[in-house]
Amino acid sequence: MKVAIVHDWLTTYGGAETFVELWLTMYPDADIFTLVYDKKKLKGHFENNRIHTSYIQKIPFATKIYRKLLKFMPKAFESFDLSGYDLVLCSSSSCAKGVIVPPHVPQIAYVHTPMRYAWDLYFDYRARSGRLTKFFMDKWMGDIRLWDYVSAQRIDTIVANSKYIARRIKKFWNRDSVVIYSPLNTKRFFDDPSVPRQDFFVAYSRFVPYKRLDIAVEAFRGSGKKLIVIGSGPEEKKLKELSGGDKNIVFAGRLPDEDLRRHLQQCRAMVFCAEEDFGLAPLEAQACGAPVIAFGRGGACETVIGEKTGVFFAEQNAESLKKALEHFETLHQNGVFDHDTIVRQAKSFSTQRFKREFAQIVEETKAKIQIKVES
Repeated sequence: MKVAIVHDWLTTYGGAETFVELWLTMYPDADIFTLVYDKKKLKGHFENNRIHTSYIQKIPFATKIYRKLLKFMPKAFESFDLSGYDLVLCSSSSCAKGVIVPPHVPQIAYVHTPMRYAWDLYFDYRARSGRLTKFFMDKWMGDIRLWDYVSAQRIDTIVANSKYIARRIKKFWNRDSVVIYSPLNTKRFFDDPSVPRQDFFVAYSRFVPYKRLDIAVEAFRGSGKKLIVIGSGPEEKKLKELSGGDKNIVFAGRLPDEDLRRHLQQCRAMVFCAEEDFGLAPLEAQACGAPVIAFGRGGACETVIGEKTGVFFAEQNAESLKKALEHFETLHQNGVFDHDTIVRQAKSFSTQRFKREFAQIVEETKAKIQIKVES
């Protein structure tokens, strides 16, 4: 069976890219189609795979400015010729699901999210944009939304990574979807009972606005509690200024897997302030035995069990997080957070479970397409 994997872009190595690698363990001979590919930044990944890039790759500095080329992405993905394939799999949070696939070829889109900047987070992105970007957003976004909706109708089977995303798919595309949770990489994140817990909290992610690390920094500033912030990105300067020089707020930068894992194995809890589509970070923390203090909206509500493997805060602000921290301390002192229960929750999101469920969806979609062709 000749398989094509379509992915939005290959410019950094993150959760979406590990997902593509997971598919490649199921379909090792698959070809990859993507908007742009930065070989240097992805050194050690996808080097043995056939990668087809769009014409946007030829634009100077394309791997740096591609996000500003949203207007041209639909045409770029529709330009891929997928007529020679038996199965097309799309890993999409932007335009990858919009490829044109022959009627007799099953197309399955695993949707990490409908594009945020076109729909429910449009006004947030617009507010943070400069005058020129706002001009083009106002000019083009209506066409982008229309294409996004229309292209979603062409997909044979849509798989959502959480119930939260399934709701967004129904809201914006009026399509039903099947929920298959993304799996946890237990080779990168695992428990080590020999490592003693220490008196600090961890927050980690890319330093970008929607991750809301500012809430964690503001809540911990002046509290006397120690917070280690792991990661990097364009918000770094702003976050450091927000910390006010508090010595208990430590910016550790980007860390290799073994150091990040060790911090999660040692911390009292992991703090998660984003409204994520699914959010692997809370699962990674739980896999290392750490409870999670999370904003109570989005995918975290499906991966963290309140009052068992973590606690939630109701409003996305520092005051609400402070109250959650106090509640966490009370529960922690009462021995509510059982280590084995936390680790077991993470392990239930296994790779084996994902592969089994996704393989079943592939077979069901192929059968559905076959029936349509024969009829």
